[in-house]
Amino acid sequence: MQWSVFATVFSTVFLAELGDKTQLATMLFAARNEVSRWQVFIAAASALVVSTAIGVAAGQLVSNHVSERTLHWIAGCGFITIGAWTLWKA
Repeated sequence: MQWSVFATVFSTVFLAELGDKTQLATMLFAARNEVSRWQVFIAAASALVVSTAIGVAAGQLVSNHVSERTLHWIAGCGFITIGAWTLWKA
């Protein structure tokens, strides 16, 4: 295992997930008195694992047909476009 890759992916995903709508929704479910906190944790963690598995599989599939450099450009342009659109709407 490459620990530098692990640390980079972990910290990036961890910081990206803090305070996002998924975390807020999980907090709202856990705030209900009639539900088990463990059930909320297991369900939310499972959902994150499955969505991450889909992302990894999709990344592997796309990388077989598109170069890494092109993927970086597409991702960068996508983030810039979303940021510009968000600023425009604000």
